[in-house]
Amino acid sequence: MNNINILWVDDEIDLLKPHIIFLEQKNYNVTTCNSGTEALEILNEKNFDIVFLDENMPGLTGLETLNEIKEIKDTIPVVMITKSEEEYIMEEAIGNKIADYLIKPVNPNQILLSLKKNLDHSRLVSEKTTSNYQQEFRKIAMDLAMVNSYEDWVSLYQKLIYWEIQLENIEDPSMFEILESQKNEANIQFGKFIDKNYPTWFQPNTDAPILSHTLFREKIAPELSKEQPTLLIVVDNLRYDQWKAFEPTVANHYKKENEEAFYSILPTATQYARNAIFSGLMPADMEKLHPNLWKNDTDEGGKNLYEADFLEAQIKRLGLTHLKHEFYKITNLKSGKQLADNFKGLKDNDLTVVVYNFVDMLSHAKTDMEVVKELASNDKAYRSLTQSWFKNSPLLEMIQQAQQLGFKLIITTDHGTINVKHPSKVIGDRDTSLNLRYKTGRSLSYEEKDVLVAKDPKTIHLPSITMSSSFIFAKSDLFFAYPNNYNHYVSHYRNTYQHGGVSLEEMIIPFVVLNPK
Repeated sequence: MNNINILWVDDEIDLLKPHIIFLEQKNYNVTTCNSGTEALEILNEKNFDIVFLDENMPGLTGLETLNEIKEIKDTIPVVMITKSEEEYIMEEAIGNKIADYLIKPVNPNQILLSLKKNLDHSRLVSEKTTSNYQQEFRKIAMDLAMVNSYEDWVSLYQKLIYWEIQLENIEDPSMFEILESQKNEANIQFGKFIDKNYPTWFQPNTDAPILSHTLFREKIAPELSKEQPTLLIVVDNLRYDQWKAFEPTVANHYKKENEEAFYSILPTATQYARNAIFSGLMPADMEKLHPNLWKNDTDEGGKNLYEADFLEAQIKRLGLTHLKHEFYKITNLKSGKQLADNFKGLKDNDLTVVVYNFVDMLSHAKTDMEVVKELASNDKAYRSLTQSWFKNSPLLEMIQQAQQLGFKLIITTDHGTINVKHPSKVIGDRDTSLNLRYKTGRSLSYEEKDVLVAKDPKTIHLPSITMSSSFIFAKSDLFFAYPNNYNHYVSHYRNTYQHGGVSLEEMIIPFVVLNPK
């Protein structure tokens, strides 16, 4: 810290001693006084980098003191601190060019954030946004201590994403550290919540969120009709924040009728979650009812080859065979362009389903391709890359054509993905599955604290490969690593995007219904 000098003006300054000690420990120099008159005298004698000013003081009020300060030192940032939320006081203060506005009681981190915002030289996109976050993050911390339902978790996660996107252009890393720590803490608590509640969601007459296998029946089928064609786009591996990144582009062509979140089943992996969406069944039931279509982790061959067949069976089961439907899976640029070029031919369908694999290819490519690893080094970069791709993709061309043809548009995904940062050692036999975020097999050895365990997979409707097979799911931002060749393995996979485990990013995912503008 380069000798930052703070003047703090408050008629109850003695009550702020803990805040002042906190700032002094961070190497800020704090001068205090009890009145506006005293503050003006000090400011005439000494230079300060910033002033914290109480609004409600006897004698010269905070607003009157602010006016005087601006007359003698126009460029000094002044942070107004008040107990009042009355609009006229805010308008007065903002009209007088305050640097920030904090509502009492303030905590030390709010003060620190305000200092970072106003004194570091990085230009922030929006001072108002930063000020608002200062007031909001304490509420998020309180919510985090009390959250206890799947609806609460959706709300909290959406709030964290909102602030992450609002603050993403702030160059000062310390601003982001507080949000990052909140996200990490949220994922730890979310892991405990899922551990306790997930198995109960499959019991009869239990309050449960919409899950992968109930999504089509509960949310998609009611939207379908002969009156208006529907384009259902399932963008594989799409995180909620990535949807938010390209939502403004979609909004040029479509207006949002409904947006909500649903929960991916475990494992949050394509062969489980996406097959569950199209079949309307949990994996154990897919294996039982469609043994010719379902493949377990250890089976040879592709695991996602029969989604169209699963969908056909579900449509019959739901009595929707009167609706004309077609299914397309886009796995490369060529097939995407081809479908966009021929899109007009789909106008007579009641339902057109397009599975778009780009985000999945990108996240897997990031593991192996150094160029992509550079381009998507963190969540902000990953969002930016997704947005850039979308704006130049055949998928956007399809959406534009769908709008012109009057299609209803539904955008969703099968699961999200998380940037993995910390290894967790696991040992299994040669038949153990290969995924970095979940494992299934016999005789698994693992760190208990790092995983959610399903010793009997049937309790969460997963197939058992053998009588003694279990599943483990990595929590937070952990990834599984074998002790053999451990260092090479860890350096190769650390800071890559993976899925299959338990995190807000993987499990809470968007479902959006839109109508053409």
